[in-house]
Amino acid sequence: MAPQQGQGAFNAATGRSLESDNGKPRYLEYQRELIRPHCGRSVLEVGAGLGEFASGFTGCERYVVTDVDPDAVGQMKSRFADRPEVEVQQFDVDGSARLEQPVESLVAINVLEHIADDVAALKNLADSVTAGGNIILFVPGYQQLYGEFDRIVGHYRRYTPATVSAAAERAGLTVALARPVNFLGAFAWWAAVRKGGAGAPNPKLVSIYDRFVVPVTRAIEQRVKIPFGQSVLCVARKNAA
Repeated sequence: MAPQQGQGAFNAATGRSLESDNGKPRYLEYQRELIRPHCGRSVLEVGAGLGEFASGFTGCERYVVTDVDPDAVGQMKSRFADRPEVEVQQFDVDGSARLEQPVESLVAINVLEHIADDVAALKNLADSVTAGGNIILFVPGYQQLYGEFDRIVGHYRRYTPATVSAAAERAGLTVALARPVNFLGAFAWWAAVRKGGAGAPNPKLVSIYDRFVVPVTRAIEQRVKIPFGQSVLCVARKNAA
């Protein structure tokens, strides 16, 4: 039962703590494994929080990590001071922020669900991506899993492959991939957070899940097309002007 990674427009300190994936190394590497094949030489990660995902993502010529929270930005500047390819910027996904020098790929992990007008946000984000580049979205999956935790951390919605694809297409993007991920996590999330009414994932259970269940989930999803999951991965391409 991996916690949803609190990023994007949501910047309340308590919510960020609840949503952080810090200390869940197998789950983070699972995310990187899913996202890495769709990234080019340059990457913009929006809503990066404290940089947990970026800390293990290497091999890029340029990696721009951003967050709306100035405190998070300050901590990331210290964290990535010894990585010359990493740039740290303050960036408001829900506003009109854009990079002066666009990137080949943009990563938004559990960001879009925090934004009321997700289509407008995707249009803004596309301005920071070169033509033909990818916008990679990792979002909470399936409204049936929406519970007290989602409400506390400010989620407007959870997505299916169809609904996240619809948002991307309305933003003028072409969807190359949209599929559920973290199949076993959906059951644990439903039992603990949705059915059980928990306001936050239990850290001990999350640690057990990370150690024992994530490797099984990865093995299953490498071989089997799953029908649903705790999250949805979407890769959308910015069309040439």
